Amino acid sequence: MVLNAIFFYLFSAIAIASAVMVIGARNPVHSVLFLILAFVNAAGLFVLLGAEFLGMILIVVYVGAVAVLFLFVVMMLDVDFVELRQGFLSYLPVGGLVGIVLLAELLIVLGGWAFAPDVTPAAPIVGDVPNTEALGLLIYTRYVYFFQAAGLILLVAMVGAIVLTLRHRVSVRRQSAAEQVARSPATSVEVRKVESGKGI
Repeated sequence: MVLNAIFFYLFSAIAIASAVMVIGARNPVHSVLFLILAFVNAAGLFVLLGAEFLGMILIVVYVGAVAVLFLFVVMMLDVDFVELRQGFLSYLPVGGLVGIVLLAELLIVLGGWAFAPDVTPAAPIVGDVPNTEALGLLIYTRYVYFFQAAGLILLVAMVGAIVLTLRHRVSVRRQSAAEQVARSPATSVEVRKVESGKGI
């Protein structure tokens, strides 16, 4: 039990410190690296809580894809961050309002746990079932339609993003499957008679 407490405080302290450094670092590349460190420590906290599936998803999805994508975008694009920081104070009231709303929501959630600990948002899986299997049973039985709807929305969003960003340039030669299928020997083969001692 003491070992769990030591690891909890270690992961929590590093996660909070790295989260502060994400918004406090001047170099955006350092901010992304601190974000990866925060994700790794949050995954460690999930494992300590017995939610190993969420910890694995946090490492695979966020660290392996999202944070690395952020890092590549920040390193490859020549973004003038000094110019972006010039209008920082104008966004301070909106940011403060969003922070107050998030703080109020967290206090409501913590108050709900304190005053009504028996109320759970979803029916728990009874029995000795691992965390990953319990999530699978809950998603693919009780919430299967919501899960399918979420996947459909993500698919439509992905197709829409591809359609909106796709640009056909005139100078680029593209493959036309219809023209290739419709070819005949008369249009694709040209026979030339080459005289002896001369080239084409």
